[in-house]
Amino acid sequence: MLASCHAVSISDLLERASLRSDKLHSLSTSLTQDLDSHFPPMGRILMPRPSMCHTSSLQTPNDKEQALRVSESDLLSLARSLLQAWQGPLDLLSFEAPSLPHPAHGAIHSKLQELREHSSNLGDGLEVLVNKMDPSSQHIYDLPFRGGDMGQDKTSRLVNFNFLLSCLRRDSHKIDSFLKVLRCRATKTRTDMC
Repeated sequence: MLASCHAVSISDLLERASLRSDKLHSLSTSLTQDLDSHFPPMGRILMPRPSMCHTSSLQTPNDKEQALRVSESDLLSLARSLLQAWQGPLDLLSFEAPSLPHPAHGAIHSKLQELREHSSNLGDGLEVLVNKMDPSSQHIYDLPFRGGDMGQDKTSRLVNFNFLLSCLRRDSHKIDSFLKVLRCRATKTRTDMC
């Protein structure tokens, strides 16, 4: 008996990517909540603004209405650029987590390992999508991460760690939103229903 082989459709690939991006955003939200449970009040005052995130220079749609006006290839390119921009910072967060001055540092480290795995899997899936879609979606914006020093004292380390996580949460939400718009379009649903 011959095994049947069939090509996976773009809508199925986008469905899978949406599920992975949803998990990515869910994990980043959970991590932020874990860290917030023991975040010093002074840390909220010291925390940099979101405009200081290493990905803030990337011009992205601010809401769903704007995302609906962006081409498929541009949305895919934006999602891939954001995802790739987090490889280095995720490595840093994962490296710092075991020694983080936080009672749940072990759980935080485990979730970060899971997040890195989901990020890698999503990146692989988006690569497959790019090969099936418009070649112009292959463009990836360079968003260098210049961080690396979390600080020496307990408060600085927690503030910088929390700041990076808050940026990750913001960007994982964007990635998830862009992929959901793409999935909706691929299923030929009316744009106003997305």
